[in-house]
Amino acid sequence: QVQLVESGGGLVQAGGSLRLSCAAAGRTFSSSVMGWFRQAPSKEREFVGSITYSGNYTYYADSVKGRFTISRDNAKSMVYQHMNSLKPEDTAIYYCAAKSGSYIVSNPTFYKDWGQGTQVTVSS
Repeated sequence: QVQLVESGGGLVQAGGSLRLSCAAAGRTFSSSVMGWFRQAPSKEREFVGSITYSGNYTYYADSVKGRFTISRDNAKSMVYQHMNSLKPEDTAIYYCAAKSGSYIVSNPTFYKDWGQGTQVTVSS
């Protein structure tokens, strides 16, 4: 099991940037695929991107590709999501999640451990 705590959300103008952080605790973190998801009001939870436990491979939703970058520091048990060129439609609660195994998947049901989320609001 992995305990996750997100931080770094806030209010930013369109075109701006934010960096989200996810602090992890648990012995399985370094062997977990880590994902970022988001949920806007009245919408389903949406896959944003994911990174393998080695950090060598990442995969992003088309809606954020080229603007968001996920990285991880296994020595510090941290995962980051750098978000550039933010748009109002990026407004959502962002969640960090952990998945066992080595494959990246976008389906949230495969991710067992979740953080409490951090709010990102992008004003136009």
